[in-house]
Amino acid sequence: MRNHVNNKDMKKKRVKPFLKWAGGKTQLLEELLIAMPDQYNTYIEPFIGGGAFFFALRPEKAIISDSNPELINCYKQIAENVEKVIGLLERYENTGEMFYEVRKQDWTKLDPAEAAARMIYLNKTCYNGLYRVNKKGEFNSPYGRYKKPTICDANGLREASQVLQKATIICDDYKEVLDKYANKGDFVYLDPPYVPISENADFKRYTKEQFSEANQRELAGLIVLLKQRGVSMVLTNSNSGLVSELYNGYPLKVVKTKRYISSKGENRSGEDVIVTIEPDQHFCVPHQQILKYPPTRFMGSKSKLLDCIWDQVSRFQVESVVDLFAGSGIVGYMFKAHGLKVMSNDFMHMSYIFSKALIENNDVILTNDEMIELMVKKKETDRFVSNTFRGLYYTDEDNEFIDVLRSNILDISDPTKKAIAMAALIRACIKKRPRGLFTYTGIGKYDDGRRDLQISFREQFTENIEAINNAVFDNGKKNIAVCGDAMELKANADLVYFDPPYYSEFSDNDYIRRYHFVEGLARNWKGVEIQQDTKTKKFKKYDTPFSSRDGAYHAFDALFKRHEKSVLIISYSSNSLPSQDEMVHLVSKYKKNIDVLPIDYTYSFGNQKNAKTHRNKAQEYLFVGYDDSQRK
Repeated sequence: MRNHVNNKDMKKKRVKPFLKWAGGKTQLLEELLIAMPDQYNTYIEPFIGGGAFFFALRPEKAIISDSNPELINCYKQIAENVEKVIGLLERYENTGEMFYEVRKQDWTKLDPAEAAARMIYLNKTCYNGLYRVNKKGEFNSPYGRYKKPTICDANGLREASQVLQKATIICDDYKEVLDKYANKGDFVYLDPPYVPISENADFKRYTKEQFSEANQRELAGLIVLLKQRGVSMVLTNSNSGLVSELYNGYPLKVVKTKRYISSKGENRSGEDVIVTIEPDQHFCVPHQQILKYPPTRFMGSKSKLLDCIWDQVSRFQVESVVDLFAGSGIVGYMFKAHGLKVMSNDFMHMSYIFSKALIENNDVILTNDEMIELMVKKKETDRFVSNTFRGLYYTDEDNEFIDVLRSNILDISDPTKKAIAMAALIRACIKKRPRGLFTYTGIGKYDDGRRDLQISFREQFTENIEAINNAVFDNGKKNIAVCGDAMELKANADLVYFDPPYYSEFSDNDYIRRYHFVEGLARNWKGVEIQQDTKTKKFKKYDTPFSSRDGAYHAFDALFKRHEKSVLIISYSSNSLPSQDEMVHLVSKYKKNIDVLPIDYTYSFGNQKNAKTHRNKAQEYLFVGYDDSQRK
């Protein structure tokens, strides 16, 4: 069923948001209605905030989300338990004494409906309705001293409940929501934290949690992918130089607005920008396939550079390719989607498992019955995870479930199905860890309330099986996954792609330290020795020549010589050694032509000793070495 928009009808039946929210879009509703498509399948709003546009639109099918778990709880309770929330709100009084007593409560320890009522009460009685928290995550806006605030608008809440009941309500990072749910024909409204305007300090202070410039650029890149997927979008942001740069070429309208939250009269006006993004009319089949690759938070993944890499590959006569350091497997999968014969190699067993399940595999999936059987305890397990990693990364219940899955996966006779199941388990483990890493224990300050951390391990495993099954396809070629040493791999291919561990004096490239738990899963901890004296119970890292400057230099030299008959494409970072000039010299020993292509890129993980000052910013390069005969 498609949603149809009738602007005249909309004006008569609009539902008002029940929360006042910094950056609310009530002022922009008329302009937003003009900008949106006339028809769409599902309405998706991943920065829901106060939801003014959502409530005005009243879509028949919607997905709304936010990374704020308290806000999402409030929406869920209005959808599911509105009468209970109304009853609780009617008990509140507009006094400073009650306000500060309620403000002291920890909402996470309250009944969900009571937590929702608390949030609405504080929102209606605090200063200007500002949702503001301190460093501990505690609500700290002051009492507003209003004479007669409407604490309980029962009819308004019931109307909002009717709209919310038609929506799927999710607490998660916007990237995860859009990647999983936004499809061709859908309409996405994007209202991210605004780019701060320097002269408006109060507005900067009271906006939603700040997006850095890197976050804004990441969102702009994701919009390009969604556009190619066939999604219609409207984005709002501040009228700033960065926004103009990022959305140059899209229809853009500047609208004057008022900033009611500013404490200074001269700062109570501003300019918002409405950007309209129409979907591509012609969809690239390879690109559509690439979007199905199950995402991970794997360090160094080149998912954001795929278009740049393919632009270079497409210059040459290429039918076969070696992905020498496969990592997350996304680049090899991209090569497969473009119809190339792929050999995917990595020394990490977990990376090999990914490639076995999604690159080598052309047609095997795990059925629903097989998946369910894997989650049933059939015999006593060795309890290895439960005993070895108790209290470190997951609950006792989760550890026991992992042991059951391990035991059942080991009994699978089909190697491809075994790889699918293990890949799903590994991905579930990564997604159930804050930041996706195993360099620290517990959750603590890294628990951001996103959906991946809230759902059960069973749900995580099930969703990952489904995602992998959905990504399996046949490109008509016999592709191969290898778990081997890149220095010894024998392969003849038209092109070799290198994404090696980056050596830097200011960072480490120790993937084992970050992913030792899931690498242990992939190997069933065979052939490794756990360092029992370490808090994280890691095991010794693998030997690699890329752990020193000289080692990396000689390794590159040997690899380029080994593959000198192939086109060479190397991903490399300005943070790394050998230097750019040294890399050019090395490639030039074996290839007649060398192109050096700089790409602005921001890493998802800190790789500097002082991450607060460096902010993960680096210049990424593609070195392309080739002979004249290899060009198209």
